[in-house]
Amino acid sequence: MTTNELIAGRYDLEELVGSGGNSSVYRARDTLLERVVALKILHEHHLDDADYIERFGREARTVAQLSHPNIVTVIDRGDSDGRPFIVFEYVDGDTLDQLIARRGALPVEEALELAIAIARGLAFAHKHGLVHRDVKPHNILLNGDREPKVTDFGIARSLDMKRGMTETGTVLGTSNYIAPEQASGDRVDAQSDVYSLGVVLFELLTGEVPFAGQNFVSVALRHINEPAPSVLDRRGDVSPRLAEAVDRALAKDPRDRYPSMDAFAAELEACLHEVRAGIQDPNATVLRRPVPSPPRRAVRARRPVSPGPLLVSLLALAALALIVVAAIAVHRDRSILPGVSAAPQTGSAPVSLSAVTAYDPNGGGGEHDSEARQATDGNTATFWRTEHYNTPDFGGLKDGVGLVLDAPSAVALKSLTVTSDTPGFTAVVKAGNSPETAQVDSAPKTVGSTTTFDLKGQSAPVYVLWITRLPADGRAQVNEVTAKR
Repeated sequence: MTTNELIAGRYDLEELVGSGGNSSVYRARDTLLERVVALKILHEHHLDDADYIERFGREARTVAQLSHPNIVTVIDRGDSDGRPFIVFEYVDGDTLDQLIARRGALPVEEALELAIAIARGLAFAHKHGLVHRDVKPHNILLNGDREPKVTDFGIARSLDMKRGMTETGTVLGTSNYIAPEQASGDRVDAQSDVYSLGVVLFELLTGEVPFAGQNFVSVALRHINEPAPSVLDRRGDVSPRLAEAVDRALAKDPRDRYPSMDAFAAELEACLHEVRAGIQDPNATVLRRPVPSPPRRAVRARRPVSPGPLLVSLLALAALALIVVAAIAVHRDRSILPGVSAAPQTGSAPVSLSAVTAYDPNGGGGEHDSEARQATDGNTATFWRTEHYNTPDFGGLKDGVGLVLDAPSAVALKSLTVTSDTPGFTAVVKAGNSPETAQVDSAPKTVGSTTTFDLKGQSAPVYVLWITRLPADGRAQVNEVTAKR
């Protein structure tokens, strides 16, 4: 399909606003009613696949049953030259993932307001016997008033109200937000959407998903096997009650989650009331746990073994050694004693990084690789730059590009500062043994003329400045990168 094409004699395509693996979405003008709409049309290469065609038609039938302020409304459906299409209300605004990419972690009150509205829309769908199965920020649209609207019910299934579940045997959804039972190919019900919304809320509060990985399988396995990290471990200003709500939504066993999306929404509303009132419920169970528990993976890492006499003796000697070391430390640094002023602490030490190349895993021609070294040559007049793209999202061709930074040895950086003459691009910092295995080590930020990324302290020999969105003119440049540990 092309712009300025008239569909079904009525819908004039104006602009391609999004494209996925199955379909493309256009902004279009309804020439009959003189209004702007969103038109979603199935990709041509799926026209010979009966399953895709049925799923596409089911989406139209599914959402047509739902009329709720937090669900995108279906207006029409039809067929154009053998290609089925669906017409939705047009929501003029960002998707939630674009908001997160631009701003990172949101204020707690704003994150709760968004999550509650999304929960209300999903609860309405559940009451009408539908489970979404692909709840993620990309499928949440924000209108001009920042009111979220759930969209893309393309893999939704009707709930069998007697069994309370959907079919098994097929793994669908997005791995970063997929419930453990869904990743396992087991039966899926409304609690699966509760889990996915719990992941979305985790990301709204922290700027990152609880589990990351290099591919669908690795991330899905983490959802199945690893306890979710606590929000409190990544953001200290979240109340224990809210952290407990996220923990419960992310329980591995659906029976341990909230019994319904309505129940999850009700608890989030209670958390929002406390935030606005500046109080915490003294009767909340979670307040009996005043500090975050140690990481649960460490608890699970080793099977308990009863200590023998030799081990007990060794432990006693180790404890004695620690007492001696502590006594020496007290003698040398009296700042740890009550009533004694601490000695001045030295600041963070600079670390010399070397930009060695660009990283373009989804491309083939490189990204001005030979210019990479100019980003760490100490001269802000020189720079590394990306290729030029037609749109800030890389023309839809790739997820991002990066600048590879080599440290003298494995080092845990505290911060990385970027200087740029092209402010307005969004980036994160990754750390690892290589660009291919590097993991996200910072919250995303929109880079200004000088921007500092606070890092989580992962020790690594390689860092990557990973650019996920370009400035409006489609090209970013990095004049200088410095780091501290």
